[in-house]
Amino acid sequence: MIHDASLDDLRHKVWDGGRIDAAEALRLYRLPLEELGALADRRRQRAKARAYAGRGNDIVTYIVDRNVNYTNVCNVYCKFCAFYRTERDPEAYVISHAEMDRKIEETIAQGGTQLLLQGGHHPQLTKQWYLDLLHHMKTKFPQVNIHGFSPSEFIHFREVFGEPLETIIADFAAAGLGSIPGGGGEILVDRVRQRISPRKATSDEWLAVMDVAHRLGLFSSATMMFGHVETVADRVEHLERLRVQQDQSLGYARAAEATAQPGQPPPGHFTAFIGWTFQPENTKLRAPAVGAQEYLRTQALARIYLDNFENVQSSWVTQGPEIGQIALKFGANDLGSIMIEENVVSQAGASFRMSVADMHRLIRDLGYEPRQRDNWYRLLN
Repeated sequence: MIHDASLDDLRHKVWDGGRIDAAEALRLYRLPLEELGALADRRRQRAKARAYAGRGNDIVTYIVDRNVNYTNVCNVYCKFCAFYRTERDPEAYVISHAEMDRKIEETIAQGGTQLLLQGGHHPQLTKQWYLDLLHHMKTKFPQVNIHGFSPSEFIHFREVFGEPLETIIADFAAAGLGSIPGGGGEILVDRVRQRISPRKATSDEWLAVMDVAHRLGLFSSATMMFGHVETVADRVEHLERLRVQQDQSLGYARAAEATAQPGQPPPGHFTAFIGWTFQPENTKLRAPAVGAQEYLRTQALARIYLDNFENVQSSWVTQGPEIGQIALKFGANDLGSIMIEENVVSQAGASFRMSVADMHRLIRDLGYEPRQRDNWYRLLN
């Protein structure tokens, strides 16, 4: 076997924290799984070294929240989605304030601090309906963060409301929106998006929402749903677009520090990357299920490539608790949410559940200290 000195150089580059390019990422992806995982774990250690008063590498975080879908009516008809219904479907619904109150009260009773609020692209709901809902939630439950509305929803709002993104996002934030989830990212390659969700926001539109939100002071997560029609090169292109946007958003923050204005919130950025695998059950998109090794390999590569992201979240919801635990050695530093409620991926076949006690056990079994966090990765206990 011929020794590849250039691959050794690449290993050292990753170990030392150097930024890699797309071609180097594809080379890394072909490494033995254990070696790729070790490199990702090294990058995790570098990313978290200064967190939590220098204890970032001793701690694995999680959040207690609930996914609430305010409506299942959607006119986008993504091929990978088993959750949506048409307006005329007998199972179609729009949540009431009373039902929302009940869900939030249950969440608080279980120690929850956040509601992940997403829905379908309902063609009839007005801007005032959303503002009233946000104001009601924030007024009645001010201690609960509303982590709501994916970029594709905001693109839908722009079309329905006939207003600029800046106005819509600012008005939603004033009504109570606290942060934005990264849903709808799928793969940020338009050739792929045209095959799986042709009526949904384009890659540029998805990123534009995040750019506006960050400039307005909102933080967001970044996601990737993989294992369907995309290639590994497409996944790398997705990571590249996230990294470029994060560089830009962090640049806003540095510029704002130099010209800080009283009362003006500092710009936001991506708090974390979350990748999960496509779940094919009950969907119109036919693709073989992605196994644990490919999931771990892709997450490890994401940790290495996204050198400007401090946090990577494990996806136990689609892979199961055991693989979610192993992912903590493949670049992840966070185990995500206990998912008091989740409706979308469960409709597509994912059925895993975990309690806080389960999370503590999985984290401690690897020698880490479990700590509950909020959306901004601040420790709560």
